[in-house]
Amino acid sequence: MKKILALGLLLVVAACGGPPKPPRNLDNACALVRERPQYYSAMRKTEARWGVPVAVQMATIHQESKFDGNAKTPNRFALGIIPIGRQSSAYGYSQALDATWDEYRKDTRSFGAKRNRISDATDFMGWYMDGTTKQLGISKSDARNQYLAYHEGRGGFSRGSHRSKTWLLAVANRVEARAQMYEIQLESCRR
Repeated sequence: MKKILALGLLLVVAACGGPPKPPRNLDNACALVRERPQYYSAMRKTEARWGVPVAVQMATIHQESKFDGNAKTPNRFALGIIPIGRQSSAYGYSQALDATWDEYRKDTRSFGAKRNRISDATDFMGWYMDGTTKQLGISKSDARNQYLAYHEGRGGFSRGSHRSKTWLLAVANRVEARAQMYEIQLESCRR
């Protein structure tokens, strides 16, 4: 009887294991959609609610977490060996920071939202990019500048903090190229 209870408990714990592993082929939007239709459904819902194209969401999530719902920033170390915490509070698919995530939950009244739930992460991204469009005038389909404002924060973007970061400008260019690639792929797999 104890073995049956232990097995039952193990199955319950395994079923509550959090988000799934990232999809296998992150370079093919059609394969991603086939493997994780719930991701595509969440992104379509976000596009309908906030107006942010699916391809822009996909490219940003790819850059931020590679579709890993448990993604965290690396640990920092003192003297190269003593762990002193993570680089930031960024977590989940969207790599939302604690304070920004709290602002989103309050503003949208989504108090049960979780950063490791794809539907909440894409909704957060839509909410944030919609605010960026309203505040900074950046088109929702402008993956490059939306990403820069997402990474630096709207204040940092408006101050131009990204301009001196050549590495970040290169990343933003890759996000833009990936969004364009995903858009072309999505068009072909919709046929």
